[in-house]
Amino acid sequence: MTKDVIALTERMPDIWSLVAGLFAGGPDLDVRSAGEGAVLQMCDEAGRPLVSVEAPLLVRVAGEAARLLGPEAGSTGVPVWWTEARAATGVERAELLAASFARRLARLCGGSVWPSDAAADAEAARPGAGSASAAPAAAQPAVDVLTERTAVVLQDRPVVAMTAWLSDAIRAAAASDRAVQIVTPATSRLSLPTRLSLTGPPSRWVVRDDEGGGYYDGLSGALLRWHDGGFAPVEAEPEHTPVARAFLEGAEDTGERQLALSFRTVQPAEERLVLGGPLEAAWTAVTGGPPEGWSTAEPVNLPWSGEALTALARDRAPASTWVVAVGRADRPAIATLRVERTARGVEQDVTLAFGYGPGEKPPLDVLPDLAATLVTEHRLQSLLVQLRAARRDLSLPARFEPPAVPVGFALGADETQEVGLTFARRTPLPARPVPLGPAARPGFYYPLGDGSSPSSWALFEQLMRHLRQSA
Repeated sequence: MTKDVIALTERMPDIWSLVAGLFAGGPDLDVRSAGEGAVLQMCDEAGRPLVSVEAPLLVRVAGEAARLLGPEAGSTGVPVWWTEARAATGVERAELLAASFARRLARLCGGSVWPSDAAADAEAARPGAGSASAAPAAAQPAVDVLTERTAVVLQDRPVVAMTAWLSDAIRAAAASDRAVQIVTPATSRLSLPTRLSLTGPPSRWVVRDDEGGGYYDGLSGALLRWHDGGFAPVEAEPEHTPVARAFLEGAEDTGERQLALSFRTVQPAEERLVLGGPLEAAWTAVTGGPPEGWSTAEPVNLPWSGEALTALARDRAPASTWVVAVGRADRPAIATLRVERTARGVEQDVTLAFGYGPGEKPPLDVLPDLAATLVTEHRLQSLLVQLRAARRDLSLPARFEPPAVPVGFALGADETQEVGLTFARRTPLPARPVPLGPAARPGFYYPLGDGSSPSSWALFEQLMRHLRQSA
């Protein structure tokens, strides 16, 4: 049984519905607020939390429930209220208590519960005396184990998404100089935002290997063990880390592909500036239309709006703003966008991926025109385009996937001036660069191949060495 249980309801759960659901465990439990009122907690007599419930979220983006919860939630329409309950680790029957809360909420507000087999017997869920564990560290319900070095998060979901809870846990861990390690079964996958949040060891995706009886790193396959307050690679011969067999199995090419774009723009901090324009331009060039929705966490719940994104970023300034955007259910696409105010202006960092199935051809022919639009209208700094053999749904499984292959690289007009126009135009690459924008102050797009050969990495490295020589 999963620790996380979600009520998907037709009507908004008001405070009385939430409290009624929380009292599914019995009148002897205490209901308290946490996280500045954003979280309700069901506590025992000693004040230790048993179940934490996040504030209901109205999801108005079609397909989000199916994307994150699997086919079981495929019939969920929009709008839908998403209310998530998380059971405390080590609490006897706490998972049953969370399930009872979600089922009672679904009955009161009309809807369903994920997972569908979550227990319905509220009486069986009542915890025994003295069964509760200590409160989660730093009031972070997503953290299950906290050591001096590591915050460990246990997840048993089809897709481990960058939920508000997980995002808060990652920020709290970073503030206390701790690594984040997400532990899942081998059947779980990571969403792109969650994958990007794991910036490297000692932060890890830790996968339970049911066949091998141990753990391995879901990104590298390295065998892991619990050591000195965190998961670390199994000691082996120098320069050799053993890899789990489960990570290497089933690594055949299915014909699915992902087109990935990573780029940064820097625009003047003007009152009329509307954020998200570069992201929308790239999305439209590849798919023919803008993103479907955006949010500060997953599930993505708001219809796409550059104006609303701009208002949020202004409210948060001078702090940075991070958001995630998704596409239509029939054309998988997902992006992360970070907005920062710097001495150069307003920087927008975008990581964007599109999914394609067997027989679907990524539109590589639009890339030079897209690069030109970013240079002339959005002050592009740089753009890297890659193609990889990976899942169409853009989630990351706990098994080997071939590395991405570069397709093209673009340099903005300001960066071209820094490199030197002659140097930027004359490169050692076999293909000539495509000039972008005004002839007097152009940027350049450098074709690197069609993504079918890893040799494109050698061309990319050759280009980077060439451009750096001018500095």
